[in-house]
Amino acid sequence: MNKIQLPRVLVPVVTPFAPDLEIDMTRFLAHCEELVSAGAGLTLFGTNSEANSLALSERADVLAAVLAHGISTELLMAGTGTCSIPETVTLTKEAVRAGCPGVLVLPTFFYRGQTTAGIVAYFSEVIERVADERLRIYLYNIPSLTGVSISIEVVSQLAGRYPTAIAGLKDSSGDWATTQALMQEAVGRGLDVYVGSERFLLQALAAGGRGCISATANVNARAIVDLANNPESADADDKQRGLAAMRAAFENSGSLIPVVKANLALRYAHDGWRRVRPPLQAIS
Repeated sequence: MNKIQLPRVLVPVVTPFAPDLEIDMTRFLAHCEELVSAGAGLTLFGTNSEANSLALSERADVLAAVLAHGISTELLMAGTGTCSIPETVTLTKEAVRAGCPGVLVLPTFFYRGQTTAGIVAYFSEVIERVADERLRIYLYNIPSLTGVSISIEVVSQLAGRYPTAIAGLKDSSGDWATTQALMQEAVGRGLDVYVGSERFLLQALAAGGRGCISATANVNARAIVDLANNPESADADDKQRGLAAMRAAFENSGSLIPVVKANLALRYAHDGWRRVRPPLQAIS
């Protein structure tokens, strides 16, 4: 089966909450529409979606609502990684059956000192239990939060063992040297690589990467999409510097999820966008 090529820019859609901290589905879907109109795809249940604060049933409800709303499945990557193999399999099966062309899967986290063999075994169990030829996994490397690094050897072993199921990876290490090394292995195997910040966008594209999955694309999608689709334009370097400066401004303002949500509260003129689920804390 051919792999559907996801957009170059995917947005880990932040999740608005009602006063009782239930998902505000109306505002969520309206935000998804705004992002799609800017030319971006959607990563449902990414880190900045507060995915690990959502129940499995809530993720299923969001996916069903997005599909019922008429957003094309070809624009969707679903985050399905959890600490539990059965839960990851359940979420992944739902996403694949719904027609999502890619799933973003964290390594199982919490346990420290994980070995290459253990990480490979986790992903292998998920792939074998999902047992669907449509499965396309994007490995999610974000060691600052998981405490687990997806190494070149992990990529090599999984891609060698499951050349169809392993479609790519997202690197949110925040370190270009790490990204570059992973990219060299992954791109050489025909995998799509997304960086976790637009500050590396031009470098990643030049090295054969697919694009970026960026939290700040929630507020700056159109500009990021423009550069991703036109990396050889005469003003590309200037645009890259502008995107990097904006990203730095967000990161320097505090914890990224509350900062992005505060910006959306201003954009949409609705203070409810500031709400986060504990232990995160909203900012004014």
